Amino acid sequence: MRRQIVHAGAGSLRYEIREIVEFAHAVEAMGQSITWENIGDPLQKGDGPPAWIREIIHELVDDPASWGYCHSAGVPATREFLAAEVNRRPGGIQVTTDDILFFNGVGDAVAKVYGFLPPQARILGPSPAYSTHSSAEAAHSGYQHLTYELDPVSGWLPDIEDIRNKCRYNDSIAGILLLSPDNPTGAVYPRELLIEIAKIAGECGLFLIADEIYAHIVYNGAAHMHMSEWLGDVPGLAMRGISKEFPWPGSRCGWLEVLNRDSDDLFAAYVDSLLAAKRLEVSSTTLPQLSIPKVFADPRYPEHLAEREQTYAARAVEAVSVLQQCEGIVVNPPGGAFYLTVMFEQDVLNERQSLPIDDPKLRTFVESHVADVALDKRFVYYLLAATGIVVVPLSGFQCRHPGFRVTILEADDTKRAWTFNTLRESIDQYLKSAG
Repeated sequence: MRRQIVHAGAGSLRYEIREIVEFAHAVEAMGQSITWENIGDPLQKGDGPPAWIREIIHELVDDPASWGYCHSAGVPATREFLAAEVNRRPGGIQVTTDDILFFNGVGDAVAKVYGFLPPQARILGPSPAYSTHSSAEAAHSGYQHLTYELDPVSGWLPDIEDIRNKCRYNDSIAGILLLSPDNPTGAVYPRELLIEIAKIAGECGLFLIADEIYAHIVYNGAAHMHMSEWLGDVPGLAMRGISKEFPWPGSRCGWLEVLNRDSDDLFAAYVDSLLAAKRLEVSSTTLPQLSIPKVFADPRYPEHLAEREQTYAARAVEAVSVLQQCEGIVVNPPGGAFYLTVMFEQDVLNERQSLPIDDPKLRTFVESHVADVALDKRFVYYLLAATGIVVVPLSGFQCRHPGFRVTILEADDTKRAWTFNTLRESIDQYLKSAG
């Protein structure tokens, strides 16, 4: 008799941001030129690190230490530097070097954080849900990811009462996940809301996880806010990295800030298990860790971040001003990160809508793929085939609201204008194609 070797959560390992690429490559092979708007990779869109950061990296390549293993938890000097950064923030939470744990990117941290929880311990996360978190949480538990609602009418802010009720009446929930700035919506949560969520966690004996990969990419009046500044005495994990800030996504360099470790014995033991897992793989990437104190402490770094924020702020305004001309959609201006979420209004999508596709072979290919997909994914497939623009359907973010996510990363002004104007025209045409 064959024995079961497939984990109960294996079917939850879905990543729509990447899976749409397979369809796009098939369309590209049929002759359609592709415009990639599916993933937050600044370098793909012409936004790389400035020369002075590259010079620091070049110098580190000549350092023999950058070629070897480092401490399992990360380079001690870098961890000490980052702990001091946390301790300088307003809010009162103090950490030590032992509270900074490095991973091979935030994705690796996500896998470990969920993977070393017992299956019955669930993490309540937002909907729309970022796929890396929702898939990892569902896979570890073997069940569909538990979510609370982000309200599109209120700028995609969390529904506090939904969080409160689910935490009070579901004793499997062990923690709450927050993304601010949020992916996919670009929402940035105000301090008073974050404090209220921390209060709920404290009342229910939960810990908090904050994905802060975009913490230093905030604009249009939204406030910069780290978890250590609002958490109070609740235990928490803040996820940080350099992939979006430098930007250096290929560095695969992320870390956890462990906050209030000693406030709960079970939480402390859980964090110890994460470090034990790190010891099994020896160490994380050394060279990018060595670069962090040099780059973060450089007097040019604050200006670098400010310039990038101004750039994305202007692009967000540009994109929203174009897309808000469409009827039948809701567009909330983002306050951070690289993304804009477009939601279709209720009942404006149906199975009779389409976009014109001149190539009969390509049109047949698309029609063969849209019969049994979500209505927003149907739009995304037609958009891709008709225009070459690749966006991600909101249904791929475990969201009950139909729509899509697009990036604001394109550095070429002409191409960016074409992309958003084409999106506007395509939405109008698609919605009018069948009543």
